[in-house]
Amino acid sequence: MKCESGEKPAAEAEPGCRAPFVAVINTRPSPSSKRHQSYDGLPRPSQFSPISTMAFQGRRFNCVGVPTPSIHPATALEGHRTNSSNPETIMLRLGAVSYLNTKPLIETLPGRLGRSGELRLDLPSRLARDLAAGELDIALIPSVEYFRGGDDYEIISDAAIACRGPVWSVRVLSRVPMNEVRTLALDEGSRTSAAMSQVLLAEMHGLRPKTVPFPIGSSPDEIDADALLMIGDRAMHPAPGKYQEIWDLGDRWCRWTELPFVFAMWVARRSAVADPQIRQQIEDALNVSRDEGLQQFETIAKREAAGHGLTIEDLHRYFAENLHFQLGNGERSGLAAFREKAEHLGLVPASHSPLQD
Repeated sequence: MKCESGEKPAAEAEPGCRAPFVAVINTRPSPSSKRHQSYDGLPRPSQFSPISTMAFQGRRFNCVGVPTPSIHPATALEGHRTNSSNPETIMLRLGAVSYLNTKPLIETLPGRLGRSGELRLDLPSRLARDLAAGELDIALIPSVEYFRGGDDYEIISDAAIACRGPVWSVRVLSRVPMNEVRTLALDEGSRTSAAMSQVLLAEMHGLRPKTVPFPIGSSPDEIDADALLMIGDRAMHPAPGKYQEIWDLGDRWCRWTELPFVFAMWVARRSAVADPQIRQQIEDALNVSRDEGLQQFETIAKREAAGHGLTIEDLHRYFAENLHFQLGNGERSGLAAFREKAEHLGLVPASHSPLQD
């Protein structure tokens, strides 16, 4: 069933009003993660991309970019903290985006981190900034921010937010035929989707439209552009009769490349996880938390649905059928393809280091 919801990202929280999560770690074995069917994309013209592709069996429908209505703030720390009960224990600083699609990844994470770390929720732009500045050690950040971090960053978990088909809440809506777009308004809520839309227009139609900002608080009617990138609620519920062509970017990407698309993943500063024991402990906590979250869709749906204008059943389907939380081989191939295409257009810095296996 299609996900019919989405909201605009929450407003920026006032600085200096954040409180950390700290809880006790439990080291019981990870439950088996739920496996999803793969996407069966349509063939892509081979002359347009040097990236090798792979076919995915079955089709899944996906939805990303639905934010929670408010941010759960936490105090940003300066440097590593130590546990007061054990001064030799380092507390890593973790950050995650404050969106609804993140809930299964972090539902049990505070308890899994225990005394080894603390979690704060914030906007993607703030997390990317603080990770780059060394004010966070690990963060769930958009894929383009991982590319921009270069050799300083590494993926630390196979938990991710990805899609293997239509994403529904990330769209380009055009007032002219898509092959005639000359100006593109970019929703300020998603840097990854901004790069994704430009990649697809360039590859599918040979277009490099002039880009203009589309502020979160602005109405589409206020924006003078041929096409508009929208995420969240305004992408899901566009005014009827105003657009000649609408692209679902998840669907377009998967059909064109025959690969999944990765919107966000857990990324660490290499210096923060240089100790193999610490790295393994955090990786296990992130993976186990994701696996446990997959088993708690109903609990999360009951708590969150009404606040997002959804039924419990719809939100449960959104988690269970629309989102993909595993960074598998296909997702890594899709991530590598996206980086190469974005680098070719100058949307992210060029890198000579391959993505991690």
